[in-house]
Amino acid sequence: MKIWITRHGQTVLNQTKKMQGRIDIPLNENGIAQARKVRSIIGDIKFDAVYASSLDRAIETASIVGNVSRDQIIIDDRIIEADFGKYDEVPYSQMGPAMSLYWALPEVFRAPKTVETTKSMIERSHSFLKELEQKDYDNVLVVCHGGIIRCLKGYLEDKRRGYIWRPKPKNCEVRVYESVNGKHSFVESIMAQ
Repeated sequence: MKIWITRHGQTVLNQTKKMQGRIDIPLNENGIAQARKVRSIIGDIKFDAVYASSLDRAIETASIVGNVSRDQIIIDDRIIEADFGKYDEVPYSQMGPAMSLYWALPEVFRAPKTVETTKSMIERSHSFLKELEQKDYDNVLVVCHGGIIRCLKGYLEDKRRGYIWRPKPKNCEVRVYESVNGKHSFVESIMAQ
């Protein structure tokens, strides 16, 4: 099975460098163009299934990249973005030390109050992938978010810590992995930019 993981296209909050957790806003024009560009790069790939979080930016990206209607997308909240609590919509430069340090180095600093922990993100995202690997798909698309992708990568690259935090995923960056009998390998990266 090839698992195609991508972050949603750009939104206004991405563009203005503000935290965007579970706040639900659509793609901006550039985000739509990024998703269309990725679709054109991957060509005639047909996905056996297309998964997305319940947030509109992921669903819209999944519809474009997956070349499916919105009602064909399988919604799974285990791949929703991290809960940033009171930090949603806060400019990166104004998050304060607790959130800035945690989001830069979660292996060293604890999540501030109201913010989801990496442990929680790992548990739900790894549960999603373990279940996905039981399906009989050749190609599956998973569209989600920059924070949770770090945990999906950790699982698919067999990292003991459970995540790969750096570098952060770019909007509409696609990472393709192969999963065969519980063994994982990285296949390729595709960029919209």
